[in-house]
Parts: sequence; structure tokens; C-alpha cells
Amino acid sequence: MHRRAVTATVAKSTSRTTTTSRLVSLTSRRSFLLTKFSSIPSSRVSVAAYSTAKTVPLTAETYASKVQRDPRYKKLTASDLEFFKLVLPGNSIITDKDDLDFYNEDWMRKYKGQSQLVLKPKTVEQVSQIVKYCNQEKLAVVPQGGNTGLVGGSNPVFDEIILSLSSMNEIRSFDEASGILKVDAGVILETADQYLAERGFIFPLDLGAKGSCQIGGNVACNAGGLRLLKYGSLHGSVLGLEVVLPDGTIYDSMHSLRKDNTGYDLKQLFIGSEGTLGVITGVSILCPSRPQANNVAFLAVKDYETVTKVFNECKKELSEILSAFEFMDLNSQKLTQQHLGVEQHPIESGEYPFYILIETSGSNKEHDDEKLETFLGNAMENGLVEDGIIAQDESQIQSLWSWRESIPEASTMNGGVYKYDVSIPLKDLYNLVEACNVELDKAGIVDFEDASKPVVSAIGYGHIGDGNLHLNVCVRQYSKEIEKVLEPFVYEWISEKKGSISAEHGLGFQKKNYIGYSKNDQEISMIKSIKNHFDPEGIMNPYKYV
Repeated sequence: MHRRAVTATVAKSTSRTTTTSRLVSLTSRRSFLLTKFSSIPSSRVSVAAYSTAKTVPLTAETYASKVQRDPRYKKLTASDLEFFKLVLPGNSIITDKDDLDFYNEDWMRKYKGQSQLVLKPKTVEQVSQIVKYCNQEKLAVVPQGGNTGLVGGSNPVFDEIILSLSSMNEIRSFDEASGILKVDAGVILETADQYLAERGFIFPLDLGAKGSCQIGGNVACNAGGLRLLKYGSLHGSVLGLEVVLPDGTIYDSMHSLRKDNTGYDLKQLFIGSEGTLGVITGVSILCPSRPQANNVAFLAVKDYETVTKVFNECKKELSEILSAFEFMDLNSQKLTQQHLGVEQHPIESGEYPFYILIETSGSNKEHDDEKLETFLGNAMENGLVEDGIIAQDESQIQSLWSWRESIPEASTMNGGVYKYDVSIPLKDLYNLVEACNVELDKAGIVDFEDASKPVVSAIGYGHIGDGNLHLNVCVRQYSKEIEKVLEPFVYEWISEKKGSISAEHGLGFQKKNYIGYSKNDQEISMIKSIKNHFDPEGIMNPYKYV
């Protein structure tokens, strides 16, 4: 994945030197050392290339006991292809088997569909013609953005037609007075953020996959990401959408109004709908001014309880400049160090059970630096922090972020990963990781070093500010044995704690059958009713969501 782009340079200053010296003197009484970051090597990693080194089993075969092809859907015929050739040019139609693999397989190499056709329209009118035809002919359709999802939501299960939005990649307009950006759904998130950076603005969403994921897909999945703590969710920042409904009708609310209290806020239905109600083709979104000063601190603490204590103090002391608060456990950092291929972790004084990354973003560097360093001084004096470092410039900010953002890739390095993206009350958040490791150990299938065991470890990291845990069960191979230990155990545990089985990744194919652990019968009935109203033929992204 691409590392996050940070445009503001955080340079050394007189105030920084003075305060850093004070931190060292405060903590030296506890034999504490504030690591000098200049000795840490750069560890940025380029986006992972699509790999064909591993054969991915067909989803339909792997989960044959859970899902069968719905006979109401028509199979693709030559006459269907002829119609699509009337709508799209030849280079926008993919039928080659080798080329299809890229679209049929998910990023984790866990799911694989059997689609024989990928369509890449460039206009909303083309999307409308395609979807209308598919609805009439009962051809199932899977809308696909950057294909970076983690729950099998953007890949076919059987032979559904893949409707790729990647060719709809134009920035339509940007109003600098209001900060409102209008884009095609296929615009890559990083492209939009770079466009805004040149104009002094920032996209309110940031993900590790920003170099590949597309804005339409982000909205369809209601992606949360690394900036939610400061800028909120897409339900708040998205002002309007353009969506092609299952019958080909174009719903257009691409206005630029921050306030519109006339009737139901219909766009909210499509945010997080995962392509089950229509195809998002355009997005209007409010973008804030870009912070002029950024900084990052990377800390080591003794236990999870201390992580929450540091977070509470962080909110009090950093307040309006706090933009990210991420936590990582020890095993996640061990795997990341192996993945990055570096000899030294940023915290050089030893291994610690938990690590914290704090980011600040504001308008006045001297003010923000002073607040951050004062907070760290207090945290060290109070015994909350065991060791820590502060980035001194932009490259170091990005390097520190790589130790958090590289975890998803690192978790797959031994063969695969079972991902659980969940929301749990903060006090119970990490207990799920510990409970999973206990269950895996009982089954005798986990060992961090022993390659004969199918599971490496369950690791935990995520967004403390949002109560969002990423539980990654790192494996050397996918197997039914591992799944039986994990499911439904993980979902039952979350339900008992009144949590959510999906915080930001969505339901997709992986979690469809487990929605009942987060939603009651009435809620599920209403969701199905909405789905049936918009998509009575059921052609939009079948076998998923609900």
C-alpha cells in the first residue's frame, strides 16, 4: 500500500530542541531515553504489486456448503456480448481469462469469482444502459472500484458480470470558496488528495490503500480510515451522490449544499450499501483546509490499560490538533519489521507489549509542537510512557507511519490472513485478541515461530479514537480447521460485548451470514425491505451483505 502523503515539513526548531532537552531531563530520573530519530533508517514501502505466485481457490468451491448459484440469474450469451459492444468500445470490454483474474480475485488472495466479462464504462450514461439491460435480462452485476476490499465484497462469487468504475476517473470540479469537490467514482483516493494538496485542501478520508482504492468504492463501503478521528465519517462529509439504480435510472443529488432539510436524505442509503442498491458513479464531498503543521510521536507502553490512559490524556491536552491515535501490539510490529526488511525498530531500547502512534495536525507549528511535547513530558513524568520518539521532518513522519500502515501487508507475509474489523467498547477492545490466541492455542494450531503450525498469531491494531480494532489472524495457509476455531467464536464474543462485527470494512461475502450478531431481526427486516424495493430482481452484488 502507498504510505500517506504529508506535505507540511516538520523541521527542527529552537523550541523543539529546548523542549526535547527538557523531556530527556524529566525522564532520565526514570532511566528513560528519548530516542534520537535521526538514527532510524527510512522504511517506506511501495504499493504491493498484484501477484500470480499463488493459486486462489474458487469461492464457489471453498464455500460450496454455504452458497449455491441462484438459478434465476441468466448466464452470459453471445447476444449479450453483442449488446455490450454497441455500448462500449472494444478496449473497454475484457474477456481474456488471464486478464479476468485481476478482477475476479481479491487483494488477500482469499476469494475468487468466475466472471467471464469485465465492462469498463467511461460515462454515467453507459453505466445506465448496461445496468438497465442486465436488469431486463436478469444478468447479475458486481460493481468494482479499486478492488482493495477485505471482505470479498467487490468480487463475484459465481459468474456475475464485473462492472469496473476505473475508467470513470475525472475530477469534475472544485470550489475553493466552499471546499466542495466533485469527482467521478473511479478517481483514486491519492489522486484526489494530491489535487487538493496543490490547492491547500485535504481529502477527509485517508487509507493505507489510498494509492489503489477509488472514491466511489470508499463511499460504497463507508470506509473509515485514519482521519476519522479529526474529520468524521463519510456520512457527514459526503454532500451528494450520483447513482445508477438497478433499473438504469440515474439518481442525481450532486449539489453543493451543506444544508438541505427537504425530505429524506436519500444519499445516506447508498453510503455503506456495498453496491447492493446501485452503482455509485459520482461523489460530491466537503474537503477541509489542509493543516499547515503536522507531527508524529511514536510511543511504547507497558499494557493495554495504559494505551487507554494515554488516549484519555491525549484528548485533554492535545484537543483540537489531535488527528490520529493508533495502537499496535508487539507481534504486529515484529511481523512489520520482517516485512519491511529493516534491522532496527524505531523504539530501540527493547520490545514492549504495545505501541502508540499519535499524529497532530494544525495551523501553527510552534504552538502544536509545544502542545505535543508538553503532553509527552507529562505522560513520561506520570509513568505512562516507557520510551518514545518524535519525528523531526516529513520523511520521518512518513517512516513512522509505515510501521502502522504496513501491518496489513505484513500480516499476509506468511501465507494469508483472516481479517476481522470490529467495533468494541474501549475497555474490552484488546481482550478479543487475547481470547482468540487462547482459542487457537487450545486447538494446538498456533505458534509464532513453528512453521508446522498453520497459524502464526492473532495480532491487534487499530483506531483507538474510534473504538475500532483490526483483529488479524495471520496464517501460513487458509483452512477450514482455522475457520471453525474462529467462527462463530469471534462474532459471539463481539455480540456479548455489544459491539459491531464490521466497523469500516463492510459485510461483503465474508460476514453476510453473521449480520445477526450486530443487527436485530427488525433491523435486518428493514434492510431487506429496502434492498427489495430498489432491486426487486436482485441483480446488484448478489450473495452478499444481507
